[in-house]
Amino acid sequence: MSLNYDEVVRTGLAKQVADNIRAAILEGRLKVDERLPNEEELARRFGISRPTVREALKRLAAQNLIRSRRGPTGGNFVTRPDPEGLSKAITGAATLLVGIGAFDIDEIVTARMETECICARLAAANRTDADIAAMEAEVEFQLREEMTDEEFCASDVRFHRALVDAAGNGPLKLMMYTVIEAFIPITNMVTYRYRERREASEWHRRIVDAIRAHDVETAGGLLREHILGMRDTFMLALERRAQDAEAAGPL
Repeated sequence: MSLNYDEVVRTGLAKQVADNIRAAILEGRLKVDERLPNEEELARRFGISRPTVREALKRLAAQNLIRSRRGPTGGNFVTRPDPEGLSKAITGAATLLVGIGAFDIDEIVTARMETECICARLAAANRTDADIAAMEAEVEFQLREEMTDEEFCASDVRFHRALVDAAGNGPLKLMMYTVIEAFIPITNMVTYRYRERREASEWHRRIVDAIRAHDVETAGGLLREHILGMRDTFMLALERRAQDAEAAGPL
């Protein structure tokens, strides 16, 4: 194990210690499943109090970098990276950025279109029968008449996650879960008030048909058209919302 126990500045000590240990993990100086020194030893080496050490360890645990184990052989151990946990953390940050307007609609559409089109093409090449069944189940669900807007939007997210799963590429899956979970709900909250569900479901069905047939070019092309159509619908929905607000007058 190799840690840098250099004197730390006396402001934000817990963060500095956590950053120091985090760097050791990311650089490979601390290995997966390696046990950290105990609180007393960390406090001595860093020249800080044990409560500050505990706060630093909490920060690392919140980032899924370490885990605690009780018992005689317990302690704090470097954890194996969890793609799902990492994806959720990235998605949370991306959702916040989208929510505060850090990205405009063209950026969102371009990012989603270029990355998900790659997934559609890979899905057509790599899909399994189980992948097709998962996507078809969502298409059938979306055709139900009694479904609420919220249920349809949730199914839309599940459909596109299933498409990404079918691509069979781990790094793309990690990135695309962020795009899907952060971008789709934001646009859906606006568009599905003015959008024909059956039209969206028909796009999904055509995409599934192309993926089932291993038609790489058609799958990618249909996905691109689908997302571009979503952008146009989103812009129209925003215009209508503005018109409705203007007609209603001031509160």
